Amino acid sequence: MTQNLLGRSAAELQDWAVAQGQKPFRGRQLHDWIYAKGAHSLADITVFPKTWRAALVEAGIEVGRLKEVHRSVAADATTKLLLSTEDGETIETVGIPTDQRLTVCVSSQVGCPMACRFCATGKGGLQRSLQTHEIVDQVLSVREAMDRRPSHIVFMGMGEPLLNSGAVLEAIRCLNDDLGIGQRRITVSTVGVPKTLPQLAELAMQRLGRAQFTLAVSLHAPNQRLREELIPTAHGYPYDALLEDCRHYLEVTGRRVSFEYILLGELNDQPEHAAELADRVGGFQSHVNLIAYNPIEEEEFKRPTPQRIEAFRRVLERRGVAVSLRASRGLDQNAACGQLRRQQMTTSSSGS
Repeated sequence: MTQNLLGRSAAELQDWAVAQGQKPFRGRQLHDWIYAKGAHSLADITVFPKTWRAALVEAGIEVGRLKEVHRSVAADATTKLLLSTEDGETIETVGIPTDQRLTVCVSSQVGCPMACRFCATGKGGLQRSLQTHEIVDQVLSVREAMDRRPSHIVFMGMGEPLLNSGAVLEAIRCLNDDLGIGQRRITVSTVGVPKTLPQLAELAMQRLGRAQFTLAVSLHAPNQRLREELIPTAHGYPYDALLEDCRHYLEVTGRRVSFEYILLGELNDQPEHAAELADRVGGFQSHVNLIAYNPIEEEEFKRPTPQRIEAFRRVLERRGVAVSLRASRGLDQNAACGQLRRQQMTTSSSGS
């Protein structure tokens, strides 16, 4: 069975090298080659004796890097990668650049079980959760593809992070300790899974010693009825219970909660929807992030007009709600989460 080294800490790699009969400094070298130099295989690590490298390969030891199978670059330089896993699955990751930062949008699962109607990923269901090294590799792959150091990480790609919280938290530890990306520059987005928010807060404190990353909760509606229409799994998680869990998370971690709200033209983008949303989250130590819908096939949702977006934002501001509008990026290159993977799967099946 293959053993992957990517995702392990400096101390773990040093202990592993010693267990292999090597000096501790070999573990430190390995850490440098994996995280700083981005080695894809043991063959790349030329400071290791050839006989030892050959023995490790024979024993099924690998760095654990994924293979890039497709790259899509938009006019605004947003770069989407399709990566192949060891078992032949594919996942998406996206590099979103500005002058000041490079944000990497990472996936936590292959597919997604939440079946949100506006999301391309959910159309294909869930295949499996990702392992820690498969999450960390996405950041390294974007770093290589764009030849630039990532500054921010958002768990907003394929999958529901809170259904894979163990690997997600370990990936955050690795990104923080081994790649030097501060927790405050990492965001974990969830559509809401019953009982997982209190668990996340406690696990983060246990495993990371602190929970300084941002929690982003996808509301996408101002009430339970409309939320269930957009997110079928929401029927098992009442709106009030979700908000109460968010308050508990805030109390445990001391970190403000961000609420994601995707604006769907003529469906949830009316001023009365904004007023109802303000009533729900007003007085809450939170922030609302508005997102204009990116159209996908199989659904007839519309992208809201700029005027409707601005009117929605103004209502929230007048009600005292902190609000921002996420800029749409990569619209000319299958920007919506899961679109590139579905396109590739469709092409592969039609050509077989």
